Amino acid sequence: MGHGHHHHHHDDEHGHEPTGEGDLSIPDGSIPDGELPPEQLSRRRMFRRAGLLGAGLTATGVLGAPGAAAAQTPELAGRGREPKDGYQWLAGDHHIHTQYSSDAVYRVIDQVRHGNAYGLGWMVITDHGGATHAKIGVDKVNPDIVAARAAVKDTLVFQGLEWNIPAAEHGTVFVAPGRGEVETLKEFENAFDGSVKGAGASTPQNEALAIAGLNFLADAVRRRRVPDALFLANHPARKGIDSPHEIRGWRDAQPSIAVGMEGAPGHQAAGIPKPNGPGGGRGYYDGGPGADSFPGYPAESYKTFGGFDWMTATVGGLWDSLLAEGKPWWITANSDSHWVHGDTSDRGPGGDFNANGRYEDPIYKGVANAGSGDFWPGYYSRTHVGAQNFGYQAVMDGLRAGRVWVDHGGLISALVVRARAAGTGQRGVTLGDTLQVRQGARVELTIEITLAGRPNWAQFVPTLSRVDVIQGDVTGPAADKDVFTTPSTKVVQSYEVGRNSGTVTFTYQLGAVDRPVYVRLRGTDGKRSAPGLLGAAVDPHGPQIDVYGDADPWNDLWFYSNPIWVLPRR
Repeated sequence: MGHGHHHHHHDDEHGHEPTGEGDLSIPDGSIPDGELPPEQLSRRRMFRRAGLLGAGLTATGVLGAPGAAAAQTPELAGRGREPKDGYQWLAGDHHIHTQYSSDAVYRVIDQVRHGNAYGLGWMVITDHGGATHAKIGVDKVNPDIVAARAAVKDTLVFQGLEWNIPAAEHGTVFVAPGRGEVETLKEFENAFDGSVKGAGASTPQNEALAIAGLNFLADAVRRRRVPDALFLANHPARKGIDSPHEIRGWRDAQPSIAVGMEGAPGHQAAGIPKPNGPGGGRGYYDGGPGADSFPGYPAESYKTFGGFDWMTATVGGLWDSLLAEGKPWWITANSDSHWVHGDTSDRGPGGDFNANGRYEDPIYKGVANAGSGDFWPGYYSRTHVGAQNFGYQAVMDGLRAGRVWVDHGGLISALVVRARAAGTGQRGVTLGDTLQVRQGARVELTIEITLAGRPNWAQFVPTLSRVDVIQGDVTGPAADKDVFTTPSTKVVQSYEVGRNSGTVTFTYQLGAVDRPVYVRLRGTDGKRSAPGLLGAAVDPHGPQIDVYGDADPWNDLWFYSNPIWVLPRR
């Protein structure tokens, strides 16, 4: 079948003690590399290289005492981070700009304080890669990040950058905090940034430079220059220049580094009609194909659907074509915050960005900015990561494992999803993981949703109207690396909800599973829907294409989960 790289699930009812070389269990991901004995470290690296699902690194579902992590961080109580299903679900955002970006305005502490106030447990500062940033900005932003970590203790603040991917779009690259974070990011940007290297064109050489950049990051982790590193592609369909073969190439080259893409871009306020908003394309998805665009993409791919990128929003589309190969590839949702809609600040006078690598601190302008398309981090878009504890490595491990769901506008408060053999009483496995069952065993998907229950930041309580279960066959590696559809994936079940408080539970019966499949979830407030691009038989009530200049993000709310695979053993 060719999907052997995720045959790693162990019975999740018991833990694995660290043992010697002969043990094939996956080393506990909560232990840093530096603290593992040599044989465990070499085994962990073997699993990493094998690209095991979620770069596994964790014997998934083996959590020891689920309550232990919560006890360490009492100040998190009441912040929506209470453990659920054995994890602390930490909302975050990996795409945020500051005064160290040539097109942004805020201090690091401004973004961090807002993100913290809006409930984020983790954030990544990602100023634009480029000559000035590479030369000055990486060094200069670091003390501000270190100071923000000290000032705001209940939000984790990562340093990263927005990589101009050679031959492609932007992406988030970030590292776990450590002595080498500045030096490693700086060397990476100087050697591999498409803007710094003049490597933007879609040529084979530039595509190879992108892979070399990912290899550099993997090597930096292997040599312990940094404790960890991750890459996620940002607004992937916006310009049509992230071709399907490039996305597959990144993931296949370094599956423990290249782990996913934005399912929904930032700039969600950009579609608010004038005069109250910019009156543009939601997510600033308002262009069309250019010289470097992949020619196979349809015209619709340059727009968002219910605020989500075409690659994610199309059932049976590009994201599903990767999942149908059995490739772990996760989606996120971020603010891409540069300059906030309705904010009353302005750039401080007299700065010289090219000379200083930053703008002066913002000042009060007294006029609300209606022309900007951004929200504060955490205000609208949230990426929820199931972490084993409140820590940098735990967030990165959760992202890598695909224990992730995303939402807009506070549509729901919590989501617990489990796939399990029906009628066995087992807990089963959660998002991002693989359930192995006997050939023909009956499998069920249990879904527990905590509804919104309180007003979002637009001051209304969102109502979840419907939840869709999407299922597809795993057919193994695609012969054509540029394929962006998969024939068997479709909406297989929809549940009507129509409530906004309390908890709802659903159980979807997959029935007797005789071939590898995956399942994922989607939910909506039901205000705007249309048949999916591949037809009503595939997706009868999907997100509607967003209207240029008239796309109020608060009246079109969705959540998406990452997948679970089910693998029958013959």
